[in-house]
Amino acid sequence: MNKKIAKIENLQVIGDRVLIKPLKEENKTKSGLFLPAGYKEKEEVQSGYIVKVGPGYPIPNIGEESDEIWKRLDREQRYLSLQVQSGDLALFLREAAIEIIYGDEKYYIVSQHNILLVERDEGLV
Repeated sequence: MNKKIAKIENLQVIGDRVLIKPLKEENKTKSGLFLPAGYKEKEEVQSGYIVKVGPGYPIPNIGEESDEIWKRLDREQRYLSLQVQSGDLALFLREAAIEIIYGDEKYYIVSQHNILLVERDEGLV
């Protein structure tokens, strides 16, 4: 029985998406931010810690010598990085998230524009 162990490091997040590990049933964050009493019942807003962040928004190669896209395919893709970082506590729209199970753990994949706010530990800045 050679069972492959799922490692979160093996996952690559694409584009402007982030991978979030949801918080357990808590009403308050570590720093004291109280979450609304009804947010669990409505499931409109979910909270969790950002585990991995995608590379960001692709930037087109402007100013190249040719307007023909197939002649620019050998250029390295550049990205505009995201505001969020790994370790941030995120509040995001639950309906816009995609729930996955990886290694017996629940995660959400969320686009950055569906994240309402983040709480960042000052030590991570």
